[in-house]
Amino acid sequence: MTLTCLLPAAGASSRMRGGDKLMELVEGMPCLALMATRAQSADMDVLVTVPSLDHPRAVALRNKGFRVLGVANASEGMAASLRSGSSAVHPDSDGIMILPSDMPALETEDLIALVKVFEGNQTRIVQATTEDGVPGHPVIFPRQLLSEFAKLSGDRGAARIVKNHQQSVVCVKLKGDRARLDLDTPEAWAKWRASLL
Repeated sequence: MTLTCLLPAAGASSRMRGGDKLMELVEGMPCLALMATRAQSADMDVLVTVPSLDHPRAVALRNKGFRVLGVANASEGMAASLRSGSSAVHPDSDGIMILPSDMPALETEDLIALVKVFEGNQTRIVQATTEDGVPGHPVIFPRQLLSEFAKLSGDRGAARIVKNHQQSVVCVKLKGDRARLDLDTPEAWAKWRASLL
């Protein structure tokens, strides 16, 4: 089985008030590069969408074995990244994992846990949840649903696809709230870092 991991990273990081959440350093490297490395360590083909190929995010990913894709209409929002990324999935890939790049609490072991469940459910959506069952990320979509990504628009993710196929969703519980913990404000980053001390 082969799987593509898409990290949508073409957004504006607008809630950081001038900063870039994906360039925040975690374990000595930009968060985006760390998350892509964790996906690579889970034995997936890693594809990252960025605002442009000369953007600092793209520079941080160079020469690391990731596929990096510039999104010309990135200002539209999340849907532009998902459309571009899903259209670039290798023909032999069995599905696509959507991994937000601002969720550094997600470890390689979490990604591997989802991949293992997908191996036995390759026609189903596999979605991470918090320990108490609240749906979150990452989410794996089987290949037959990739065509639905072309219909996405605006600054929304693929929640509509999950909703349309709710009966086929297999949930995987992850520790604590890491499936929902995204860091998109300076305050969220400060709180998360304080929790690690």
